[in-house]
Amino acid sequence: MTSTAPDPARAVPTAADEVVRICQELIRFDTSNYGTDEGPGERAAAEYVMELLHEVGLEPELFESRPGRASVVVRLEGQDPARPALVLHGHLDVVPAAKDDWSVDPFGGEETDGLLWGRGAVDMKDMDAMILAVVRQMAREGRKPSRDVVVAFFADEEAGGVHGARWAVDHRPELFEGATEAISEVGGYSVEVGGKRAYLLQTAEKGIAWLRLVAEGRAGHGSQVNEDNAVAELAAAVARIGQHAWPYTITPTVEALLRGVADLTGRPVDLADPASVDELVAALGPVAKFVGATVRNTSNPTQLEAGYKANVIPGRAEATIDVRLLPGQEEAGMATLRELAGPRVRIEPIHLDTALEVPFSGSLVDAMVAAIDAEDPGATVLPYTLSGGTDNKSLHRLGITGYGFAPLQLTGDLDFAGMFHGVDERVPTEALRFGTRVLDRLLATC
Repeated sequence: MTSTAPDPARAVPTAADEVVRICQELIRFDTSNYGTDEGPGERAAAEYVMELLHEVGLEPELFESRPGRASVVVRLEGQDPARPALVLHGHLDVVPAAKDDWSVDPFGGEETDGLLWGRGAVDMKDMDAMILAVVRQMAREGRKPSRDVVVAFFADEEAGGVHGARWAVDHRPELFEGATEAISEVGGYSVEVGGKRAYLLQTAEKGIAWLRLVAEGRAGHGSQVNEDNAVAELAAAVARIGQHAWPYTITPTVEALLRGVADLTGRPVDLADPASVDELVAALGPVAKFVGATVRNTSNPTQLEAGYKANVIPGRAEATIDVRLLPGQEEAGMATLRELAGPRVRIEPIHLDTALEVPFSGSLVDAMVAAIDAEDPGATVLPYTLSGGTDNKSLHRLGITGYGFAPLQLTGDLDFAGMFHGVDERVPTEALRFGTRVLDRLLATC
């Protein structure tokens, strides 16, 4: 008589079995970050993360920088605890989503035709889910990573990490004791270049300078001649900064990427020729949105505020600009901005954070490349610079070298770069499963 009892070994879910469900549940927590004290915060999502980790016998810690702004950290003991530890981290917050602009509920976590939809599907609850699924599988199976791994899920990354990673580094540095390297977003995803698949490993990211421009003048009646008009002075400065043609500046990471693209496409390389650079960037398809912003500094006006009545000339006008400066360009870039603003417009920092550039070499990089190759033999791995920023900036304050590696095998028709902070954000479910296999290999070998 044949037994119909389930095989206990088969009943234990694997990371690939769980990752989609975990990602769905994370998306369904509205953790919108408005950059203010408004919003729901990350607490509910952090408690869900705690449940998932407690369930497999781990002992995570949840802490808040202020009510509702919650982060979770757990340390996994490695096979060789004498080696420097690795930080594997994600963030639980997301940028807001205007529901009327979406074709689905941005916090519904719907799965349709092999795609998982919702705010955070690519930034970055997909990686959070992959980390949780892999860690849960390792805990169930009693497997240890090759070295100690500090797993962290931070609050507030979308507003610079002040209430998340930055707070943890400043107030709880002991959590990262012995760590020298880190892995997080935004890298490890695939692109099609010259008909071949390549994976972009983030080894650099631009610096962040959110700046306030302030012009002060003489208040008065709107019908009078006023040669000290704060609005006019500010508007001229905003126009100069927003329209400034920053020169092409090719950093070592960008050069390595463009030369790799040239090898894959057979295109010529002339890094001194902007047209040649533009052709190589365009060969990256949709990801050119990211890469095209890393061949130069950028400065974009984003907010304006002045006045309270149509017939009153205000004595003060303000603007906000989002400036992203390449590694090594911070001092010269700020000098250019002061010159463009002019002597009558003051620049005040809102949030400043450093640019990063780390080697595309070493044992960790080798392990990331090998993990990709094991799951996608023959694929190319190239370094690249992120035009935005990550929580690796905060960890850098502790001397931790950070990389972007959230591995996803994507189809060439998916505008992945456009999904970041975009409408109808979505990720292929098979890409999530691919990522769990890559991460599992990486933690066993790095």
